[in-house]
Amino acid sequence: MELRRGFEEGQSLKQRLAEEGESLRKKAQNTSPGLEREQMISQARQAEIGSKISEWLNSPGVRSGK
Repeated sequence: MELRRGFEEGQSLKQRLAEEGESLRKKAQNTSPGLEREQMISQARQAEIGSKISEWLNSPGVRSGK
């Protein structure tokens, strides 16, 4: 069986998603209204929601059912 090589992320998933959302929103502001802009805004929203979900799942109140 082949072994997987592991690597460490420099930032948490929450941070990466939040930065991606922020970046997409900035790009969307500089894009003329239309389908491309709406897609960027939608992707930014998804990244921001993913960041909040990641934060929620890693919060101390959420524990696995043992």
